[in-house]
Amino acid sequence: MKRINIGICGLGTVGGGTFNVLTRNLVDINSRAQCDIHIAHVGARRDNPACDTSEVQLSRDIFNVVADPEVDVVVELIGGTDVARQLVLNALDNGKHVVTANKALIAEHGSELFERAENNGVTISYEAAVAGGIPIISALREGLAANKIEWLAGIINGTTNFILTEMRDKGREFADVLAEAQALGYAEADPTFDVEGIDAAHKLVILASLAFGMPLQYNKVSCEGISDIEPADVAYASELGYRIKHLGIARFIEGQGIELRVHPTLIPASRLIANVDGVMNAVVVKGDAVGPTLFYGAGAGAEPTASAVVADIVRVARNLAGESTLQAMVPSLGYASDALEDYSILPIDAAETAFYLRMSLEDKPGALSQITQILSDEGISIEALIQKEPHEGETRVQVILLTNRVIENQMIEAIKKIEELESVSGSVIRIRVETLK
Repeated sequence: MKRINIGICGLGTVGGGTFNVLTRNLVDINSRAQCDIHIAHVGARRDNPACDTSEVQLSRDIFNVVADPEVDVVVELIGGTDVARQLVLNALDNGKHVVTANKALIAEHGSELFERAENNGVTISYEAAVAGGIPIISALREGLAANKIEWLAGIINGTTNFILTEMRDKGREFADVLAEAQALGYAEADPTFDVEGIDAAHKLVILASLAFGMPLQYNKVSCEGISDIEPADVAYASELGYRIKHLGIARFIEGQGIELRVHPTLIPASRLIANVDGVMNAVVVKGDAVGPTLFYGAGAGAEPTASAVVADIVRVARNLAGESTLQAMVPSLGYASDALEDYSILPIDAAETAFYLRMSLEDKPGALSQITQILSDEGISIEALIQKEPHEGETRVQVILLTNRVIENQMIEAIKKIEELESVSGSVIRIRVETLK
């Protein structure tokens, strides 16, 4: 069989997992690839004790891997964007195909990299950049190619899903669960990228570009995290038959453009994705022909992510072994580069969703009717209402509302008026609601 030489840059969690999966399952992998995939060079600043690299050329300078004339495919697993971008550009300019798990790199610099790859007659594969071991990239790019995608919604960050699951199941505070997530290695010491939705936004823009055939536009994603979610809201959502999940949502609005938004969302507990708990990921894709499809699995971790990395290696190796031309390969975003549509990205205040509202209201006659009147005046109807009994000695009650679907601007105006009422104390808690049908 033809030999295809692989150069791995980075031997951390994902790099080490990729190295071990490749070496452990090499016989099966080569049988599927119909060629001899060989790890020819590894670039890593330090050794990984879980990896036996004694029979592999090892460099401390990752750019030595790119410069190695024997390497056919560079596997970028160093993370970050600045050094990774330069590494990938160098690889492409050296005529090497690239496999990466770097979602930030693709989301922020993908357009530049894909153009450079096309100009050099090579490819960039990035299955592992979104949802770890779930093959969602190939599903959107190839498996669902017959469909016009209407919308997609995903739990695409395991850290936030773990936190919200613990808050729901055990009534714990956000800060308490976050500390545990950090202790377990699910969250970084600085958890901002996870809990404020930046990681999910990187992944969403990649999924949306594949789904709708548009350029990557990370800077236009509306992004909200989960740090303000309180146990009370998680409990009230359950009481109403919903669960709170941190979702990335992309929706095509005919004649208007694309919604790209990441935020906490109430979804009916009966939906399959509502029952995806812990650190697991899931993505629902609605196609006009196939209907809703759910992709579920491990969204992170050494070997789940390595599974996706190796799948890309196999895909590239097959093409190289068969001497396929670039034109015979699947385009980076599933569409020919000159066919990408530069859709308008709709601002979040133009989005139409239902809403969950919670407010502290003075327990006196007419107070609730003032609320309902304001909502009515703004064209907002109430789908469900819970009014809690005041605790002994207190004069305020918690009122929880579910509304119909409404343009966000209308809801913002209504909330401003509600918060001006003397009977309302503090801010109105607002969380968007989606049925995902």
